[in-house]
Amino acid sequence: MSGPVVPGSGVPGSGVFGFAPTARLLAALLALCLCCAPPARAADDAPYARVLAAHVRGGLVDYPALKADRADLDAYLEGMAAVDLEALPRAQALAAAVNLYNAATLALVRDHWPVASIRDIGGLFGSPWKIRFVRTARGLMTLDELEHGFLRPRFGESRVHAALNCASRGCPPLAGEPFEAARLDEQLDRAARAMLSVPDRARLEGATLHVSAIFDWYSDDFGGKPGVIAFVARHAPPELAGQLAVLDPQAVTLKFLPYDWSVNGPPPGR
Repeated sequence: MSGPVVPGSGVPGSGVFGFAPTARLLAALLALCLCCAPPARAADDAPYARVLAAHVRGGLVDYPALKADRADLDAYLEGMAAVDLEALPRAQALAAAVNLYNAATLALVRDHWPVASIRDIGGLFGSPWKIRFVRTARGLMTLDELEHGFLRPRFGESRVHAALNCASRGCPPLAGEPFEAARLDEQLDRAARAMLSVPDRARLEGATLHVSAIFDWYSDDFGGKPGVIAFVARHAPPELAGQLAVLDPQAVTLKFLPYDWSVNGPPPGR
């Protein structure tokens, strides 16, 4: 014979304390669900890897071929649309966000091809970086929001600026493979070296260090002038690194090179 049921408690014979067993039961069930829930995961990178292997050579993109061969890039972006970047572990989130930024930029230029520059996208008063088209599990984002609202503030990783590609020849070269959590540090180092190895992209004349305007725009991310010099010394080709090593950093002057916004692909019409 069961005892009385307190309305709302669902626990026979629980009397005025019937809420306590119920609360404990719900807490236990919630804990069980959390323990058993699969960990957050990024999308499968394989389609994006195929895109890079097929259409990127020396950091340059064959946009006409990419426009004709849409399936893999679309499949990758479709998979990323279900990913909650905020829920991923740190290295996985950083790798996934960089890949998403670069893949979305590829899709944006592809879908507007032919263009002479990514800055031609968005109209006279618009900006390609403010178009809300990047899909994630938390909704649509702009490229600016992904970079300045997520990547930069969350990770504080200066090498991100060597990994992100803005579809322009002045940008660091687009990596030929997706970034992966397990190899992220190695890949970011490689991206930084590639950024500083582009001919005439970083050079020393006397005590004047000529570098990309990226180091001016994001100076704070590198730690100001001393951080920029240290970054270049750490990742530059051996000859430049050796030249910097014998100089007093306080005596070095920074000069920022003009930025080439022409598209990182064949000239339109070819």
